[in-house]
Amino acid sequence: MAGPTSIEDVQSMLAAQGYVCGRALATVVFLSMRLGRPLFLEGEAGVGKTEIAKSMAAALGRRLIRLQCYEGLDASSAVYEWNFPAQMVAIRTAEAAGGADRDSLARDLFGSDYLIERPLLEAMRPDEAGAPVLLIDELDRTDEPFEAFLLEALSDFQVTIPELGTIKATEPPIVILTSNRTREVHDALKRRCLYHWVDYPNFDREVEILHARAPEASEALSREVVAFVQHLRTEDLFKKPGVAETIDWAKCLLALDVINLSPEVIADTLGAILKYQDDIAKLQNSEATRILDQAKASLEPA
Repeated sequence: MAGPTSIEDVQSMLAAQGYVCGRALATVVFLSMRLGRPLFLEGEAGVGKTEIAKSMAAALGRRLIRLQCYEGLDASSAVYEWNFPAQMVAIRTAEAAGGADRDSLARDLFGSDYLIERPLLEAMRPDEAGAPVLLIDELDRTDEPFEAFLLEALSDFQVTIPELGTIKATEPPIVILTSNRTREVHDALKRRCLYHWVDYPNFDREVEILHARAPEASEALSREVVAFVQHLRTEDLFKKPGVAETIDWAKCLLALDVINLSPEVIADTLGAILKYQDDIAKLQNSEATRILDQAKASLEPA
């Protein structure tokens, strides 16, 4: 599929994949694709940052290449590594055969047959379907040296392998970086990207998202679920539930054939929306009932 030609096209394209996108986010996605600039998305966990990359890849018919970041990630792990076991087998085979040309063997050992491509190098390769979507997920988990390395990759869309030279993308990938903001990402990297803060959706948009992702849920149950979760986010919690948890909870309630929320149902299914025992403990006894009463009151006509 060709790229979108307008902001409305972006919204329609993503909606077809079940991703409900506001105009502000659709605008920055459109500009990122039109200008060939990486898109940096920040926000709380579970608000849909990763999902937008998946939806874009599916909508465009492009390959999604995901680099999951973690502490200690370095350039070699993100770009390439050599297949050492296969290289050792080749060396021993050559030695056993005798008379091996060392220069020729060295060239072979550090050729494409023994190269294991990692996400950044994969994203630089040409693809018949078009440039892939490169998702660099949870960048805030890495450290500053890796950020510095990314500057070259994202500025020139190229990577360097000492044994093979510089490999440059013939068509730059569509790059999306995400961060849960557990630490600040350096300004030098942010300047190379378009930026958007992905916030929790308002009530109407979250209901719309729930309809798209859990269409089996009734209108009444969807509104109760969203109202409860939105009131829950105003509480003093260690980890507030994201949109992903709203969807998971609704699906759990559907599996239990729940028609309306009750304190008993909430107590039984808290593990779908809260992931820390301290948060769950805060909602024991009358707290869940209090929040549920507030949620239902907010749904009543003024």
